[in-house]
Amino acid sequence: MPETLKHTLEFTIPAAEVDAEVSRAVAEIQKKVRLPGFRPGKVPKEVILRRFAGEVQEDVVRALVGKRFWKRAEEEGLAVASVPDVTVTHFQPGEPLRFKAEFEVAPAIELKEYKGLTVPYQDPEVSEADLETRLEEIREQHAQYLNVDPRPVEDGDYAVVALESLAGVPGPPIRRDEVMLHIGDPDTLAGFSENLRGLTPPADAEFTVDYPQDYGDERLAGRQVRFRAHLKGIRRKELPELNDEFAQDLGEFQAIEQLREAVRRGLFFERQAAAQRAAKELLVDQLVALHQFPVPEAYVERQLEAFAKNFLAQLAAEGQDIEKVRIDWDRLREAQRDNAIREVKASLLLSRIADAESIMATNDEVEREVQRIARQEREPAPAVRARLEKEGALGRIAHRIRTEKTLNFLFEHARKVAP
Repeated sequence: MPETLKHTLEFTIPAAEVDAEVSRAVAEIQKKVRLPGFRPGKVPKEVILRRFAGEVQEDVVRALVGKRFWKRAEEEGLAVASVPDVTVTHFQPGEPLRFKAEFEVAPAIELKEYKGLTVPYQDPEVSEADLETRLEEIREQHAQYLNVDPRPVEDGDYAVVALESLAGVPGPPIRRDEVMLHIGDPDTLAGFSENLRGLTPPADAEFTVDYPQDYGDERLAGRQVRFRAHLKGIRRKELPELNDEFAQDLGEFQAIEQLREAVRRGLFFERQAAAQRAAKELLVDQLVALHQFPVPEAYVERQLEAFAKNFLAQLAAEGQDIEKVRIDWDRLREAQRDNAIREVKASLLLSRIADAESIMATNDEVEREVQRIARQEREPAPAVRARLEKEGALGRIAHRIRTEKTLNFLFEHARKVAP
């Protein structure tokens, strides 16, 4: 914990206030406790204090410490950054309660000049080759796969196959009722192309496929797997022509030139957004380098926890069983520590700049984001808003909008130079 951010407050609470809370705590225990020789609710206070001293102290401290601590912190203008570590130094019914609270405070940041920072940036260009590549991608997305009359499979065909692994796969076998394999394509493993080429559907075959070490599925990476395959048919891919009819089929355009222009604009804005994101990251790096200040360890810990949560979510998205993945969390945390400190510093600086420039998220901006989430999740906006409010997410949305507006402010006021 950085020494400059450590803070300690000491408290003394008058005996009368302590006794009032002791009486309340004892009364609560009297309602619930059952002891031999005493009627329900009639156990004497002295017996409660003797038998349940720990529970009484815990209840009294919990009731008195929190409100007293936060009131004092507010009075002294302390920006508390961590949960206080409370140590009771004296507790005895009939006597004052004394305790101390140790905690971290947020750093005081003296902003240096943040407008007019120099950053390499220029608007992107979209070449004709770029445009044609994206149009080909759109054609691919709308390709049709047409059945071909039975004949021997050739390179370029799409073989329709049912597959079952016979050996080489740990755990349950692989079974696929229907997959399309592009014969001879670099993205198709050679073992499939070599063993299906020349077969005429319907046909059956058994063969072995070697999977590379860097294959995406860990079950198969580096393994030699034997398959039984049933060739069900052949299909060929047919791409639509780039003409007015195709543009109209997309539902938004009357002519192919309108489609081309829309795709060109889309590419430009896509690349512009990426270039601006990169420039903003460089601006944040400059801000962090310009401002030297300690950060609360509690903030760093929260950022490390966020990194860990995102890491697990990524593993789950890749289909891995996170219960079985062995992770050296100490090593991972240490490797991410510098990044966590950088993220905390960046967040504190951007918040400080937003305060200085009176940058806020408006209600309309938050509502637009709620509407966007509702459309994405295909739920009524009021239901989404209620759920987000219950989860405390509206505040996070407002914070994210404020941060993005602050980054936009920094970018707009930066001096752009050619990369």
